[in-house]
Amino acid sequence: MLFEHAKILHAIRTAKEVVGRKKLQKMIYIAKRLSFPYQEKFDFHFYGPYSEELTLQVEELVNMGFLDEVKEKKGGYFQYRYQLTKNGGEFLELFEQKLPSTLDECINDMNKKSSRFLELVSTVLYFDALPREDIYKKISQVKSKQRYTNEEIDEAFQYIESLKSMVNNQQME
Repeated sequence: MLFEHAKILHAIRTAKEVVGRKKLQKMIYIAKRLSFPYQEKFDFHFYGPYSEELTLQVEELVNMGFLDEVKEKKGGYFQYRYQLTKNGGEFLELFEQKLPSTLDECINDMNKKSSRFLELVSTVLYFDALPREDIYKKISQVKSKQRYTNEEIDEAFQYIESLKSMVNNQQME
């Protein structure tokens, strides 16, 4: 159990700071879909793939003092910022597993993207068993309020390929 918590701490430490619960959910889901060793179960929810397990683990990490959670008022909603605490860093040193270096590259790259874009990327990955044309239709149905364009969906497919290349190139070295 604590090893799963350590993997989440590792991702946040790598990113230095993750702004948004949704963004963290999408980053972990995408990393899992890229075959990194995340075990959380994800279901499709309002904002795409969502893991209740991940939400509970983050809450536990905050309650244990390993993660700093800052709640900020942003217009009509609250946004959360996550950073590793000193205690979290010490815990990570004790429990950290050897994770692929490409995980760090992928986490850093994803953290530069917007939550909206990562929501699209994770949704594309969630429905990747469908033919490509059907994914476009599915996104227009389940994400109608987001109004994703075909160009944005194309960009999501390209981004997924670039992440997969990043992972595959490292494995070949």
